Amino acid sequence: MIRWWISALQLTELFVSVVVHVVYGFYIFSSAVAGDLSQTLNEWVFKPNMNIVVKEDLRGTSKTTTNGDDLPPIVLVHGIFGFGKGKLGGLSYFAGAEKKDEKVLVPDLGSLTSIYDRARELFYYLKGGQVDYGEEHSKACGHSQFGRIYEQGHYPEWDEDHPIHFVGHSAGAQVVRVLQQMLADKAFKGYENTSENWVLSLTSLSGAFNGTTRTYLDGMQPEDGRTLKPICLLQILRLGVIIYDWLDIRLLKDYYNFGFDHFNMSWKKMGILGLFDCLLGNTGPFATGDWILPDLTIQGSMQLNCRLQTFPNTYYFNYATKRTRKIMGVTVPSSILGIHPLLFIRVLQMSQWSFPPDISPPYKGYRDEDWQENDGALNTISTTTLVSQSNNQAVTLQMILSVNPCNQESG
Repeated sequence: MIRWWISALQLTELFVSVVVHVVYGFYIFSSAVAGDLSQTLNEWVFKPNMNIVVKEDLRGTSKTTTNGDDLPPIVLVHGIFGFGKGKLGGLSYFAGAEKKDEKVLVPDLGSLTSIYDRARELFYYLKGGQVDYGEEHSKACGHSQFGRIYEQGHYPEWDEDHPIHFVGHSAGAQVVRVLQQMLADKAFKGYENTSENWVLSLTSLSGAFNGTTRTYLDGMQPEDGRTLKPICLLQILRLGVIIYDWLDIRLLKDYYNFGFDHFNMSWKKMGILGLFDCLLGNTGPFATGDWILPDLTIQGSMQLNCRLQTFPNTYYFNYATKRTRKIMGVTVPSSILGIHPLLFIRVLQMSQWSFPPDISPPYKGYRDEDWQENDGALNTISTTTLVSQSNNQAVTLQMILSVNPCNQESG
């Protein structure tokens, strides 16, 4: 009887979670459409009927004024479910930062594609050309080797003499670290002169360096950090993404794209039988694990970290976040009225989560209490330390990042 009650509560929680996420997604999407329609209407009704010429008086201007063209660009890299400039109408992931200066770039990377794939996309977004995911990786993951074509790179002169400042939010910070390692390893065919010094600085905003226990709460199996539970929120997401990509409605994908075009999941290419194959989990990104959620588990992050380095000529900065505090040794949400009710539940869940006792911990020295502080999306330890795996043993490495805890949420 008790098991039935527990199952009923879990299904109820899943139903409510699905409804909330769908409604929120629809709200964001409809807000983007409404904003575009409003802007179009205003431009049509209030057409400018005169030309205004503004003449600048350059007299007295100091010749020593800094030339903005000499400053390196700032590239803002979004996290999971994020989007770049030009997507979702006039909405901005970074609160309009890209509108402040033309040197601020916000690439539109796959919102659910793997950290590896997003790093490759970021390189070609800046340098230009057709995205090359690499022959070996593409074969192993079952997708096309080549992707989107950038006729003109957004910063084609990028090299060691013209480095870039990067700002990464959540998973975006790990994308930049993977990209920097690729540059150091000269992993881009046709670009033999790349180096880690192409990255001048990396500023992390709630960087997902060690993954998050949120992935397990939403459906990733804690046993391996790669497969999904049979019934969970991420399974609903998986089905929705597959159908969205299969329908391939250009108007919708121009507004928002999950980034799986290189998997060729459109109805034009795989047909109805291919759709069923994807839904059953036999093919596609969710079958091969080449999507972002496995990279955001603790196990997946450890595998990434053991291959990544920090470099002496790059400046690293970090802003960590949390929405919890300790009361008599117990980690609880920092307040009731100061946190959105839905976020409050997520913070509470993560602060009480513990690794199943019948499963081997993700690394040697793992302690549940280290992972209790969180902001509802990321555990604070994920933004302040690095956990890597070497010789089948995990070690915690202190980041060379300056940490500034603040009560903000990440996504």
